[in-house]
Amino acid sequence: MFPLLWPLIFLFVIIPLLLLSFFLNLAVFSFAKLGLSPLGALLLLLASLAGSLINIPVYRQRIYDHSPLWHPFFFYYPPQLNYQVVCINVGGAVIPVLFSLYLLSTRAPFGATCLAALIVTAVTKAMARVVPGAGITLPTFIPPVVAALAAILIAPYNAPPVAYVAGALGTLLGADILNLGAIRRLKAQVVSIGGAGVFDGIFLVALAAALLS
Repeated sequence: MFPLLWPLIFLFVIIPLLLLSFFLNLAVFSFAKLGLSPLGALLLLLASLAGSLINIPVYRQRIYDHSPLWHPFFFYYPPQLNYQVVCINVGGAVIPVLFSLYLLSTRAPFGATCLAALIVTAVTKAMARVVPGAGITLPTFIPPVVAALAAILIAPYNAPPVAYVAGALGTLLGADILNLGAIRRLKAQVVSIGGAGVFDGIFLVALAAALLS
């Protein structure tokens, strides 16, 4: 019995732990390549992962639900007023914005970064979809790939910081901020800027930026 147990332990315990360790080391390496110390990179990584679970309420907006009311002679659609709370995700929005401001003040050229961010904003706006019940969805690979290509073309000598800032800010603007009007259709009580559907793409931007270095 015990000899048969070892392959299962290796498959379901050891291999996942090795993959997790590899991912954490790659992520820390990525942030370190953007100008942080190894300890600072680890703290930023852990803060991003922990912050993905925290949503800060920003404001609430009114939404209307026009559900039909049956009557023997006609259908009536009375507007039902509800409120939708719009939050900002700490790991997917607050931390990337703060780190982007740091890079803009230290490593990323302002003009080139803004141009690259506009490109990412336009692409993510076109690719993002507002899906009832799921929120704003965006293919995970879009932000890092577009940000990396834009950075290489516009600022080849400063591609890593430009890619990160353009990918983070462009994704937040294109996928979330510019779709704030459309999220009324979700009829969800709570929506999150930088939350599920967008967080993964923003997080992978750091890995793509490190590969450019």
